[in-house]
Amino acid sequence: MKVMAAVKRVVDYNVNVRVKADHSGVETSNVKMSMNPFDEIAVEATVRLKEAGHASEVIAVTCGPAQSAETLRTALAIGADRGVHIHTDAELQPLAVAKLLKAAVEREEAQLVILGKQAIDDDAGQTGQLLAALLDWPQATFASRIEIGTDTATVTREVDGGLEVIELTLPAIVTTDLRLNEPRYVTLPNIMKAKKKPVDTLSPAELGVDPAPRLKTLTVKEPPARQAGVRVTDVAALIDKLRNEAKVI
Repeated sequence: MKVMAAVKRVVDYNVNVRVKADHSGVETSNVKMSMNPFDEIAVEATVRLKEAGHASEVIAVTCGPAQSAETLRTALAIGADRGVHIHTDAELQPLAVAKLLKAAVEREEAQLVILGKQAIDDDAGQTGQLLAALLDWPQATFASRIEIGTDTATVTREVDGGLEVIELTLPAIVTTDLRLNEPRYVTLPNIMKAKKKPVDTLSPAELGVDPAPRLKTLTVKEPPARQAGVRVTDVAALIDKLRNEAKVI
């Protein structure tokens, strides 16, 4: 079966994010970018499925500007067979991404789509669920284990009360959690091989999707600086501050 992994280019998790001077968003100019960590786990999961003989082909897909091709090449270096770059300079929101991925899935006839549970830039955590709804496919979110059967996928997912095991009928959508795997180190030979792997570049218009945003960001502000703590002399002073200053009791 064909397995697809969706990846996103985000500000690197080691970078200290700064808000733009006009409060329209976060600063991305001259900032190190990398693959969303949860999507990296998703790519590793698809490659392991192929290595185990469950997948015939692994396709990595990304949506975004020309620079997103670098993220796609990283997925190819991890082990994906080929890539699909849906090129657009529009601001992409979860619903638009889900529609673009739906069109890509139908074009490639993939039977399993694995993507990160959320992106670390907007933390929306919506794309996988929206994609499942658009395709009318079963879904398993926050996966920490995936086992593939003949026509099914058994997924262990992390929930508030512990672990939940569910069985999905393929085709299906799975979103990854941190405990699913540890992505492999990308070696230089694999980086060189990735440069020769095929990448199809498509536009939203070719897929029949309008990616125009439906939500408007009014303003982005940094959280207020945390106030320094104070030392109190006794319990009575603590209660007084909690009641009269913090106003929490």
